[in-house]
Amino acid sequence: MSQTCQSLLFAAGLAAASASGAVYAQEAPVTDDPYAWLEDVEGKRALDWVHARNAKTEAELAATPQFKQLESSILAILDSNAKIPGVEKIGAYYYNFWKDAQHQRGLWRRTTLEEYRKDQPKWETVIDLDALNAQENEQWVWHGAECLRPEYQRCLIALSRGGSDADVTREFDLTSKTWIKDGFFRPEAKGNLSWIDRDHVYVATDFGKGTMTTSGYARTVRLWKRGTPMAEATPVYEGKDSDMSVAAWHDPTEGFERDFVQRALAFYNDELYLRGQDGKLTKIDLPNSANKYVHREWLIAELRDPYEAGGKKYASGSLIAIKFDDFLKGKRGFTTLFAPTDTTSLASAVWTRHHLVVNVLDDVKYKLSVLTPPADAGAGEWTRSAFVGAPAFGTVSVGAVDSDDSDAVWLSASDYVTPTTLALADIGKPPQTLKTNPTFFDSSKDTIEQHFAKSEDGTRVPYFVVRPKDLKFDGKAPTLLYGYGGFEISLTPAYSGGIGKGWLEKGGVYAVANIRGGGEYGPRWHQAALKANRHKAYEDFAAVGRDLIARKITSTPHLGVQGGSNGGLLTGNMLTQYPELFGAVVVQVPLLDMKRYNHLLAGASWMAEYGNPDTADWSFIKTFSPYHLFDAKREYPPVIFMTSTKDDRVHPGHARKMAAKMLDAGKNVTYYENVEGGHGGAANNAQQAHMNALAYTFLWEQLAK
Repeated sequence: MSQTCQSLLFAAGLAAASASGAVYAQEAPVTDDPYAWLEDVEGKRALDWVHARNAKTEAELAATPQFKQLESSILAILDSNAKIPGVEKIGAYYYNFWKDAQHQRGLWRRTTLEEYRKDQPKWETVIDLDALNAQENEQWVWHGAECLRPEYQRCLIALSRGGSDADVTREFDLTSKTWIKDGFFRPEAKGNLSWIDRDHVYVATDFGKGTMTTSGYARTVRLWKRGTPMAEATPVYEGKDSDMSVAAWHDPTEGFERDFVQRALAFYNDELYLRGQDGKLTKIDLPNSANKYVHREWLIAELRDPYEAGGKKYASGSLIAIKFDDFLKGKRGFTTLFAPTDTTSLASAVWTRHHLVVNVLDDVKYKLSVLTPPADAGAGEWTRSAFVGAPAFGTVSVGAVDSDDSDAVWLSASDYVTPTTLALADIGKPPQTLKTNPTFFDSSKDTIEQHFAKSEDGTRVPYFVVRPKDLKFDGKAPTLLYGYGGFEISLTPAYSGGIGKGWLEKGGVYAVANIRGGGEYGPRWHQAALKANRHKAYEDFAAVGRDLIARKITSTPHLGVQGGSNGGLLTGNMLTQYPELFGAVVVQVPLLDMKRYNHLLAGASWMAEYGNPDTADWSFIKTFSPYHLFDAKREYPPVIFMTSTKDDRVHPGHARKMAAKMLDAGKNVTYYENVEGGHGGAANNAQQAHMNALAYTFLWEQLAK
């Protein structure tokens, strides 16, 4: 689903799954909703409705030669062997998960750094997912690997049926490249395994009735010894039903081996405990709202609320550090590593062996710097220096190559019209460019601009525009406005061959709004649109739409919007609250029935964002519940709803019910539901290309008239 759902998703979701697939449980009965039957995810009546709508959509949008050409072009981009293969260092090798036309479900493969530097590296296949699926008659989708340090011989591999959040974990031997017979195995559920040592793991999963939270996450975490039944694993921590989740992990860093337990009460609200060898838990007494973690001798906290300690005050959005052992002894002499301004926020902080690379957003533009802590034995000050050779354009991301032993980092950069480059950099030395993505569309005629719209309450809202250099400014350009606005997630410039081929190359304008609810200006930007203030995110987005019209870039008949997940709630509100402003609306894997959302799948975990509709909060939640705001007497722009049967995070019933309700009222509604893909919408590149082509074809037909 283009940029929509690949990077802008909620945290993982719901309850356990049975051996045959996801279990859609914990859902309160509905007695007064005539469309409640569409919440029966795999019920015959509901699926018959889905298949009928899909067939109509395919006939209307996908039958033309133009559609086939667009779908083929997008698929060629997704399958391109010239794309940068992102790698992760595991032991002596560099691992990559790769999908293309010949490997639709993917290969987990490895190479050496020497080979990776070459234009055409030689890869050694470790796991062939397509071959495994054929062998086991399954539809596995890759969910990742955790390999045991420092030997890196055994790995815990997570695999999902059809792309759902529910998955299984199986033990794998990297040396022999074989599955371990009678090794650690976690049955299909929402949960995980995490290494302690070769014979012990932490397991958080569905142990039966009462072991999952109302959000659908594991409520207990246990220590499991090899050779014993998982059901007999030793309890480590048990949370409450109302918690979001619990987890535990082991930090194997040599000289700093420690175990931690985390109790997540809600999004951005958790308790962190140090677990002693005797099993005793010591709470790390930092604010629940802070993002806190330990790296070697340092305790780091990224603050989401103001914090006062040691006689000093630290602003929300600050990054602070103290030696972990000192903190446990009661000391509170923190060092401020970053403090926000009116225009800056912390995008990321990445450790190498001896340094911390800080990435800051300033009016949604990136700037890197390097912080170096004092020597272990000393009590000096942290030092700050510029990052040598940092890219000066677009979105810049940094990742450590091996934070245990190296000061090298991966450095990637791109913008809307510049393909991604990947460089390898040793701190203090100029980066060496290793890979560059091919140019997937002709961007020579386009330019990028940043503008600021004024929201209803006067707030300055940034947005990016990619437009033809020779745009006539006559209000007739087909324009696609994209947004998200939730969970402190920032939208920054990134290269997308699909958007380029499906929209920009045709002469369309592409705009991205950095509205409140996101993280572009740190926690304050996110918190400004929580719960009763949710309307501010929607006012911001509408303000950007109006600004595009005021600049005569476009006009209502030519202005479309797109968003997925929380962004689907956003575009659902554009549809119902601002129908006069837009010419077409794309709503992907959305929340829409905000009266029911906390009873559907993982919805209860998002109440910190939206509120609890079973309480007095409904008085404000109902003002942004598209399912309830719909008025059959009003006129609405054409809309397409897109979701996935296998989405076990945001219930497909949201999209189904809204589409059915609007169709019965005679509105212009298109609907498409992919049978696989989970919350990401697609399980392989072919499904991804098809979904993208449907969205862009729908938009172009509506907006380019």
